[in-house]
Amino acid sequence: MNIRISNQSDIPIYEQLKEEIIRLIMNGELRPGDPLLSMRSLAKELSISIITTKRAYQDLEASGYVYSVVGKGTFVSEQNAENRREQVLVEIEKKIQDLLKTARQIDLSVEELAEMIKVMEDEDK
Repeated sequence: MNIRISNQSDIPIYEQLKEEIIRLIMNGELRPGDPLLSMRSLAKELSISIITTKRAYQDLEASGYVYSVVGKGTFVSEQNAENRREQVLVEIEKKIQDLLKTARQIDLSVEELAEMIKVMEDEDK
């Protein structure tokens, strides 16, 4: 799996891992029925704690993105792609609302905020 985790991020590792797996599901790199790496294997591959992978997998299962079969592993759920997209859009909207609230506190315009996003996107390329 092509998972990117940053130790310098303010976002907890388990959240980053969860978001990365959701990204892989949403862009089709992980398809319904595909197995995920075991918690132990993924922890070893990413050099993170198995407790961290367990927490991410539990959150993903609670959200319906994956399901576990005892003795067999964890697999991508057969969710409707449109429902998954809608869930992510709702999460994005909440984050945008928080971002706008924070920007208003320092009188940052929407245009300035959009420019910041464009610059950051260009830096990630």
